[in-house]
Amino acid sequence: MSAFRLSRVALRARPTKFQNALQRRGYAEAISDKIKLSLALPHQTIYKSTDVVQVNIPAESGDMGILANHVPSIEQLKPGLIEIIEESGGSKQFFLSGGFAVVQPDSKLSINAVEGYALEDFSDEAVKSQISEASKIAGGSGSEQDIAEAKIELEVLESLQAAMK
Repeated sequence: MSAFRLSRVALRARPTKFQNALQRRGYAEAISDKIKLSLALPHQTIYKSTDVVQVNIPAESGDMGILANHVPSIEQLKPGLIEIIEESGGSKQFFLSGGFAVVQPDSKLSINAVEGYALEDFSDEAVKSQISEASKIAGGSGSEQDIAEAKIELEVLESLQAAMK
């Protein structure tokens, strides 16, 4: 039985306060409310604000924009660029190696990643150099573990390079 079908059966079998809320909930509405955002790594919080209008994330299911009152959900993130649009009109961009975005009721968004850096911290030359090194290892005759690690590194670096353009 698929996880979705199992969830649906369980939800029908035991009505709860959550089920009633789920039935009343519609699509996200573009209103002037703000998002309470927390962007955290295991060792530090790199961005926290209550004055965010929109957050664009690279979800595995496709790139998406999150506004206030978004439908609660959990999204797995692929390596890519997070764009935070602030109420003042400015924006901040961070490159994340992957992670999860959790949209909670009351316009709360928590983004958790293993690694993340401001986009301006990277240089084109360093990224090109690392892509070249990772390509050599991925195409070489090293151990299976070295080749697998190089392929993952290459995927992340290529995503970073695309985000920098």
